[in-house]
Amino acid sequence: MTLAFIGDGVFDLFVREQLVCQANCPVGVLHSTAVKSVCCQAQAEGLKKLLPILTEEELSVYKRGRNAHTARTPKNASSAEYHAATGLEALFGYLYLKGEIGRLRELFDHMRER
Repeated sequence: MTLAFIGDGVFDLFVREQLVCQANCPVGVLHSTAVKSVCCQAQAEGLKKLLPILTEEELSVYKRGRNAHTARTPKNASSAEYHAATGLEALFGYLYLKGEIGRLRELFDHMRER
C-alpha cells in the first residue's frame, strides 16, 4: 500500500503533465479531465494494455499491490477495478523509487494510447 501511495502521486503528475502539454485550457477543465483519467475505472482499463508488456518483476509488483488488503470499499468502482488500480499505482510507485523514469514514461504512454 505504501508503493500505491507514492504511485498514485506519480500517476497523477504524469496525467497532469500530459494534459497541460496537450492544450491551453482553463484550470477547471484540466482538473475535471484529470479526475476522469486517474479514477479506478480508467486506471483498470489502461492496465489491460500494459499486462502483455510487463516484465516478470513488474508483474509481480503489480500482483502484490493488487492483492494488498485494503480497508476501503470503492464507491464508484467495482472491487476488481479498485484492486487493479491499486496494483497499477504500486507498480508506478515501485518504478519511481527505483529511478526508472524512462520505463514509467514508456508504460504511461503505452497505457494512454488510443
